[in-house]
Amino acid sequence: AVWTHVDLSPHRITRRTLWHLVRHRLPDSLCTLRMRGVPRSGGKQRLLSPALLAALRKRCPQLHRLCLTETDLRHVPYESMPSSVTTLELSLCDIPDAWFCVSPSVPPPQVQHLAIHSIPTFSDHHLLDISSQNHLKTLSLCGTYRITDMGIQAAAPHLKELERLILRHCILGDAAMVFIGRHMKQLRYLEISNAYFLTNRGLVAIVTLEHLETLCLDLYDLVSLGTVIALLQVLPRLNHLKLGGTCFEDELLGKIQENFPHCTISHTP
Repeated sequence: AVWTHVDLSPHRITRRTLWHLVRHRLPDSLCTLRMRGVPRSGGKQRLLSPALLAALRKRCPQLHRLCLTETDLRHVPYESMPSSVTTLELSLCDIPDAWFCVSPSVPPPQVQHLAIHSIPTFSDHHLLDISSQNHLKTLSLCGTYRITDMGIQAAAPHLKELERLILRHCILGDAAMVFIGRHMKQLRYLEISNAYFLTNRGLVAIVTLEHLETLCLDLYDLVSLGTVIALLQVLPRLNHLKLGGTCFEDELLGKIQENFPHCTISHTP
C-alpha cells in the first residue's frame, strides 16, 4: 500500500501542489501524512489553510497520523485539524498563543499521541489546554524550554491515562517528577534527558509508577547510582533501563546487571 503512508517532508511543496495532491492523488486509505512547509511565511506561501484541511478530512477519512515540520500554523485553528487524527507531531512549527484552546461548543480533535519538537513558543498554557481536552496516551516534548515544573503540576492531573512520556532538553526539576509520580500512574515508558536540575529527591518520587517497563535517564552530579538501584528494587515491571550522562565503569554496570537479571541495563556516555 504505497499510498497508505505518504512522506512529503523531504520537499518543500506549495499549497497549490498540496491542493492537487488532495484532490487527485491521495487515496481514501491514507493513514499517515508527513509534510514540510515554510515557517513564518507570507499568506500566499503558507502550506495549510482551514479549507485545505477540510478537503483533506473529506478525502482521507482514515488519516490518523499527521506530521508537520516547519509549518506556519498561526492562521490555522487547531480545531480545523482532521477529526480522524489521533497522532499529531509538530516540529519547528509556528503556533500562536492559546492555539490548543478551543470553544466548548466545538469538539476538539481527538489527539491521543502528541509530539512537540523544537517549538520554543510551546508553553505551560499550551500543555494545559491540550491535556485538559484530550485523553493523551503519549506525550513527547523536546526542546520546549518554556515548560516549567508549574506547567507539569497543572497538567499532570489531566494526564492520568498517559502511558508514554518523553522529556528532552526541558528545564525541569524535582517538582515535575513529584507530580509525574503522583498522577501518571499508568506510565509504561519514561524518558528524562538533559535534566540537569534533577536530584535524588525527584527520582525517588517515581517509585509509585508500578507499570513502568522502560526508563531512560541521564544522570548528572545531583543523582546517585544508588538511587537508581533503589528504583530497580521497587519497580516490579521495569525490564529496560537506559542510562546516559555520567560515565560508568563497565564492571560496575555488570555487577548491577547480575543483581537484576530481569532488567536489561544499557549505557550511553
